[in-house]
Amino acid sequence: MNITDWNQAYQENFTPWDKGLPAPPLVEWLENNTLTGRVLVPGCGAGHDVAHLVSRGIDAHGLDIAPLAVERARAHYPQLAERFVCADLFEFRGEYDAIVEHTCLCALPPEWRTKYRDAVAGLLKPGGLLIGVFFINPEMDPGESGPPFGITQDELSGLFAPRFEVLESCIPAKAYPGREERECLRVLKRH
Repeated sequence: MNITDWNQAYQENFTPWDKGLPAPPLVEWLENNTLTGRVLVPGCGAGHDVAHLVSRGIDAHGLDIAPLAVERARAHYPQLAERFVCADLFEFRGEYDAIVEHTCLCALPPEWRTKYRDAVAGLLKPGGLLIGVFFINPEMDPGESGPPFGITQDELSGLFAPRFEVLESCIPAKAYPGREERECLRVLKRH
């Protein structure tokens, strides 16, 4: 299935990105780092990353463009229902200390990457952090073009350099099964 309508993907239960638990690279990063302030999770899907952040005492909020994703997140985590919002990242307004994302950028067409960078920079306070897990080597079937749309580490550097400083970059030790060494975790600080 070539995903162009995220809500349809949820309608048809075609959500291979939903593994039923928070992203292992983010869990690992949070075990070794402190995150404070107001945090946004764009492309939050079923809400597992938001729930994990909240369980660690972080004021996290999820955003997704698919109404059914937000419904699922609210159903999975009814105690956090008010933390999930259905909206378009490119039209959403707010001010956050950090944005935590897991392959949200890589779900978007490559020609939207600068638009994504500018949207997240616009949502962050000066000095705010973007903590992202990016697909550097997605597994694709022959003839498949994405999403996800992979991005190289050099492309990540070039994309974010005008608005962000790299604080940390690594290939996470922990990953969903089958994604080992196929993702890059970056911590970026907004100029």
